Amino acid sequence: MSLKRRLPFLRWSVLRMATGARNITTTGQIGDGREAAAVDYVLAHARAGDVDDVLARIDEFAYSKSLLINVGDEKGALLDAAVRRADPARVLELGTYCGYSALRIARAAPAARVYSVELAEANAANARRIWEHAGVADRVTCVVGTIGDGGRTLDALATQHGFTAGTLDFMFLDHDKDAYLADLRSVLDRGWLRRGAIVVADNVKVPGAPRYREYMHAEQGSRWDTVEHKTHVEYQSLVTDLVLESEFLG
Repeated sequence: MSLKRRLPFLRWSVLRMATGARNITTTGQIGDGREAAAVDYVLAHARAGDVDDVLARIDEFAYSKSLLINVGDEKGALLDAAVRRADPARVLELGTYCGYSALRIARAAPAARVYSVELAEANAANARRIWEHAGVADRVTCVVGTIGDGGRTLDALATQHGFTAGTLDFMFLDHDKDAYLADLRSVLDRGWLRRGAIVVADNVKVPGAPRYREYMHAEQGSRWDTVEHKTHVEYQSLVTDLVLESEFLG
């Protein structure tokens, strides 16, 4: 592994990301055009209809061009394994970004319908281009909105996409870390999660979702059965992270 991979702070795109932190929270993008550039790179270099190659080219871009804030290859393998264990028919993802994790989910669960909620229309447009190129656009839907918008997005999922009690098999949380717990509770209030459903949460250590982690610890063995996976922040091996995988006990 190259020095820049092991020591991400040597990479200009990482330093640029730090200065764009405010952009991430308000626009969903870092602010230097890297997300659109990643899409252009994939469309130029990945074989159309080849999910594996599309994912590989996104990872290649994130390592060699500009760091991306999707789940990445190392943590993506944990996500893949959790999806296969759940064998879901219906998946809800919070936080689409460039569409990378939804693509991994669609690959791991080829019979599933994947619904990804994204705050930023620009991210949704980028993700749709990725999914179309990979050949999964018929199975993956981006819903522009946020769970914390007073119920509008939840209502849209229910009325337009068929979310009803006990029909949700898998959730992936990779959006605003401060919203993890509130958004999970909103979904629980709707009764959508079936018993045995799995919820995976990224970046629980960095940047961190302490209230979500505390909740899962408090509910361990009663409402949830949680495993904490020790791993690294995406696309480097210096900074450690946690991915939480929680089975809903009902």
